[in-house]
Amino acid sequence: MSFEYTAAGAAENLLLNCAKLSSANSLLIVHEDPKLGWYDAVVTEAVTAAARELGIELQTLEVGAPCNQRDARVIEAMQAHDCTLFLSRIGDQDRFAEPQAGKIIVMCYLRSQDMLASGFGGVSYAATLDLKKILDRLISTASRIDIRCPLGTDCSLEQRPRESTELADVSVRRFPMGVVTPIDAGRLSGRVALTDFLTPTGSSVYEPASLALDETVFALIEAGRIDGFEGAADTVASVEQHYRQVAQQFGIDADFVHSWHVGMHPGLSYLQAAAANPDRWSNTIFNHPRILHFHTCGAYAPGEISWIVKDPTVELDAKPLWQNGVLKIDDFAEARACLQRWPELEYLYAQDAGQIGI
Repeated sequence: MSFEYTAAGAAENLLLNCAKLSSANSLLIVHEDPKLGWYDAVVTEAVTAAARELGIELQTLEVGAPCNQRDARVIEAMQAHDCTLFLSRIGDQDRFAEPQAGKIIVMCYLRSQDMLASGFGGVSYAATLDLKKILDRLISTASRIDIRCPLGTDCSLEQRPRESTELADVSVRRFPMGVVTPIDAGRLSGRVALTDFLTPTGSSVYEPASLALDETVFALIEAGRIDGFEGAADTVASVEQHYRQVAQQFGIDADFVHSWHVGMHPGLSYLQAAAANPDRWSNTIFNHPRILHFHTCGAYAPGEISWIVKDPTVELDAKPLWQNGVLKIDDFAEARACLQRWPELEYLYAQDAGQIGI
């Protein structure tokens, strides 16, 4: 059995399965100027065409790059529609994250034509949501979690096992569903290998937006706080300066490690080089199973500076759920049953995972 992925299918998946819209609803599409290089125009065109085909009342609003103030035009337009779909980075900013009662907000990470017509956009939102809830349960009911990576990441936390219904997730619907609920880092201790880039979380705007790391630096964590950095003196000095600059700009706690999560969607393939735009790369690739993503610098979700860990191993009570960037679904009965319920998921996870830009 195989599955065909099309732009029209992904657009319907977004509108019907994720946003759950019908011809009785009105939709605002806030789309970013494609000249900025984050969203291809064909993504907006495909979603707009699908909405019209479904008879959904529609308004589109083009916006520029994010800034640290509210866009009054967007706020006013959101109030007039049942659902707001962000094909724009501002959808990741918390100032747009709290909908009014009865309204829906969706943040879409389909940035390009190739992502649109792929398993990333085409696999049913309901299927990936089902799997996400199972992974959340497995993580939340573990007593101990260990995180490692080939570059030397080695940290752990012990927690009170709890039901995943107790977890606090984001208020905005994410499409595609590509990541588990963020895990509180307050009990996490150990070391994390930082490589490639430090990047923004998408919460606020600052310059420089990213910091290239010439060599691997280790962040030392003690109970959810950064206890220092180890590595080449020049690179460590650059990292420390970057943290000071961002923390001073926003008046926040530079040493706070807020949370972390792992990607779960192997249908994502990032075809650009990460170095071409590290911010775009980081804020897209976190959906991939080969990526573990930390939120740091600021005692709030999601903080301001991201760490990217490639090919993580995440053990739950000494049993790997991710192993070297591979999600070990078949090793957990609940997850294995989920694939059996959703043949399209089973097909997706049988394929090689997509590229990660590095």
